[in-house]
Amino acid sequence: MQSPFTENMAQANRTSAVPSSPRVSPSAHLAWGSVLIGVLVAILYYSVLTGLVGTWWSNPDFSYGFLVPIFAAYLVWVKRQAIVNKELAPAWSGIAVVALGLLVLVLGVYGAAVFLSRISLVIVLAGLVLSFGGWWLLRELRFALLVLFLAIPLPAIIFNEIALPLQFLASKLASNLLPLFGVPVLREGNIIELPAIKLEVAEACSGIRSLMALFTLAIFCGYFLEKSFMRRAILVVASIPIAIAANAVRIFGTGLCVQYWGPDKALGFFHEFSGWVMFLVSLACLFVIHRILCFFPARREGS
Repeated sequence: MQSPFTENMAQANRTSAVPSSPRVSPSAHLAWGSVLIGVLVAILYYSVLTGLVGTWWSNPDFSYGFLVPIFAAYLVWVKRQAIVNKELAPAWSGIAVVALGLLVLVLGVYGAAVFLSRISLVIVLAGLVLSFGGWWLLRELRFALLVLFLAIPLPAIIFNEIALPLQFLASKLASNLLPLFGVPVLREGNIIELPAIKLEVAEACSGIRSLMALFTLAIFCGYFLEKSFMRRAILVVASIPIAIAANAVRIFGTGLCVQYWGPDKALGFFHEFSGWVMFLVSLACLFVIHRILCFFPARREGS
């Protein structure tokens, strides 16, 4: 006959021999849920995403779009610890936002409006964040979501409305500078008539594409280099006149080369190469503004 002590020890050994079921942390549930939802969204938006990536790849003017989702993913990554440690409160109102995004997707697909179908993805993502993470998570990730709009090229109707005034402005600035260097000029709209040839400031030379790329990079630089929202805003706003001025200087330089070097050389390699040079100069100007802002102390604010 076994003693009670022996029976208790045997029961304890049997209990310890049974493997306990592993516990899954809430963060793991969140990670796997995010992956599953991401796969479903990717399947739903497969044709939209492939068309958007194709635009980035085939059109050099929008090649900066590849950087935007990487930057947005980084913004989410730096918030990961706060998200994991926070007790999320899902909101039913997110379902309405998702429904709105899907409605925009349907209008874009069946209405042949590519821009609508692309921005619907951002709306759906915002709705999913709100649905599963609540208003707190949406506030934390709002900047990452808004940044995604930069990866979507503007529709042609808006693009043309912006490009045409920029064409006139660039041609006007260049035609005002050229006489200062001994080049007679007659301007008619976006056409600069030089003694050798007529220099047309076409849509490709309006500067809108370099403006959009510089504007996007200014947001990136502002996030990494500046410490306050105000200084970031100054850097981003400064990118607009910098891009316009750089494009005008490029056209001015082309006019000088036409006059003193020859039309063939000016409109060939120099015209293409000057675009890259002026874009690098624009980035340098942004860095100069950043260094100037460093002389004014700023309190770091939330991203």
